[in-house]
Amino acid sequence: MRIAEYAAPLFSPGSGQGTRQFAELGIALLLASLIGLERELQQKSAGLRTHTLVGVGSALFMEVSAHGFGVAELAGIRQDPSRVAAQIVSGIGFIGGGLIFVRRDAVRGLTTAATIWLTCAVGMACGGGLPLLGAAATVVHFLVVRGFPVMTRRMAVAPVAEQVELRLSYRTRSGLLGRVLELCTKRGFRVTDVQIDAESPPRGGDSREKGKHKEAGLVLSLEGKGSAHPIVEELTDWDGIRGVGLRAHRDSTE
Repeated sequence: MRIAEYAAPLFSPGSGQGTRQFAELGIALLLASLIGLERELQQKSAGLRTHTLVGVGSALFMEVSAHGFGVAELAGIRQDPSRVAAQIVSGIGFIGGGLIFVRRDAVRGLTTAATIWLTCAVGMACGGGLPLLGAAATVVHFLVVRGFPVMTRRMAVAPVAEQVELRLSYRTRSGLLGRVLELCTKRGFRVTDVQIDAESPPRGGDSREKGKHKEAGLVLSLEGKGSAHPIVEELTDWDGIRGVGLRAHRDSTE
C-alpha cells in the first residue's frame, strides 16, 4: 500500500502533467518538424530527426523546470525556471558547434547551426506556455531561409563570382598543363586550386616505356563571373585531352 501511495502522484494528470503540458509538447513537435523538414529537403547535415528531437527536448526541459520541482514550494526555496532555460541555451551550442566546419577557407554549416539554435528556442517557447511566439519564430525561419536568398539575388547589381571545378584527363609530357592554365586565365577565371593525379607506371614494365606518355587526371578550381562552358568546348578539340568535365562548386554558409 505504501508503494502505491508514493507511485500514485507520478502518474496523476494533475499539475505539470495535464492536457496543457501535452498540448505544448505536441505544438513543439509540430513546429520543430516543420523546420527540420525544410532542412531535410535541402539535404543538410542536421535534418528532420535532429531538429524534431531538439525542439521536443527543449520543450520538455522547460516543462520539467516549470512544473517538475515540487520541492521548490517548500518554505525558503524559490522556484526559478530560468536556471534550466539558461542551461539549455548554453548546452545546445555543442550540437551547433559540431555542424560547423571549414573547407578550403570557406565556413560551412553556420545556417544549419543557427537553425538548431532557433529550433531550441521554439521548443522552449512552447514548453514555457508561449506557443504563439514559437509559431511566429517558425514563420520567421521560413522567411529568412527561403525568402532572403531570392531577395538578395534580385538586389545584386554586379554578377556574383561563380566557383566551378574543371576536371579533365590529359596526356602528360605534351605541355598541356601550362596551356590549360593559360586558357583559363584568358577567359577571365582565377585558378584557386590545382590537383593532379598522375598514374604510376606498371610494375615490371619495360624500361623503354618510361619515356612514353602517360595519362593524368587534373582538377582545377576556378573562380570567375563568366561561363566556363566555352573552356570545355575548346578543350574537347585539343589533342591529348582524353576527357573534360565541369561541376558547379559554390561555397556557402548553409
